[in-house]
Amino acid sequence: MTDAWKPATVAVTAGRPPHEPDQPLNTPLTLASTYVAGGDLEYGRYANPTWTAFEDALGVLEGGRALAFSSGMAAVTTVLDLVGQDALVVAPAHSYTGTLLHLADLESRGRLRTRLVDITDTEAVVAACDDAALVWFESPTNPALEVADIPRIAAAAHDAGAYVVVDNTFATPLLQQPLSLGADLVVHSVTKFLAGHSDVLMGAVVTADEQLHGVLKGRRDLLGATPGALEAFLALRGMRTLHLRVERSQANATALAGRLADHPAVAEVRYPGFGGIVSIVLAQGAMAADLLVHKTRLWVHATSLGGVESTFERRRRWKAEPATIPDGLVRLSVGVEDVEDLWDDLRAALDDLG
Repeated sequence: MTDAWKPATVAVTAGRPPHEPDQPLNTPLTLASTYVAGGDLEYGRYANPTWTAFEDALGVLEGGRALAFSSGMAAVTTVLDLVGQDALVVAPAHSYTGTLLHLADLESRGRLRTRLVDITDTEAVVAACDDAALVWFESPTNPALEVADIPRIAAAAHDAGAYVVVDNTFATPLLQQPLSLGADLVVHSVTKFLAGHSDVLMGAVVTADEQLHGVLKGRRDLLGATPGALEAFLALRGMRTLHLRVERSQANATALAGRLADHPAVAEVRYPGFGGIVSIVLAQGAMAADLLVHKTRLWVHATSLGGVESTFERRRRWKAEPATIPDGLVRLSVGVEDVEDLWDDLRAALDDLG
């Protein structure tokens, strides 16, 4: 029935045991490294029923087949491991720091070549695809929140013979389904919105291409980049409320973006119009941003995002963050608290900067 159901229903129902007498409503946590031989599981590095339930649910939401990984970076590195020797990867200049660092490391060792682009300049990105083997992008980007023309870029990449990967961590499959827009692979940091409670470290890759799925599973099995069963159990439980959390955090983010734009301490608000992430640039720069994140009582100074709680940080406090990100940019991950409490806390801290 999942083809006829809306995403909110799929998030609640997919990956559950069959509706039969005495079956549990939730897929149980399977803690096993070894299985009796002769079946499909064999060994704990190859499969786990708890992973499979999570993968089934995410796969239906994204419109493909999912593979769970031990972290978002494990998913990223496994995909990039498939790129041929000295092949070209096109990627946004503004991307998740871990992705950019791994690309730089691979390039420094002569494994591949990287061409960084402004993902909002569609014509330039299309031109950059000419001799690429893989086009990687985020939309919205982290932390600049730039939005890419996924269908146009994907079409150009395919014309050039390149694969297309979209990191869909910020948008989630409830707001954007890149496979339906032309992407070959979707990557998630499950740690963020999918799990949603700041207690899971996990990643995922989704594809509708059976051959790619088989290759990626083979790499995961060989490299051992597999998630723990408990992490998969918690991530699937978190996904049951994904639609509620995304709806609330997006409503809060939209309201806050409008109010922040009117505050004199804020020089710029970056919000793509969807999702739960807002970035602001403070008029007084880096020092004001560093002060802001220590002046609140409700907002938490933390580097991750996508949880039920609201967190924020100045991104350029990390030395590896691109120099084109403003010193005074603060990325806000808007949670599901009451928006008036969030605003009162943030406004008081901004007022105090003056």
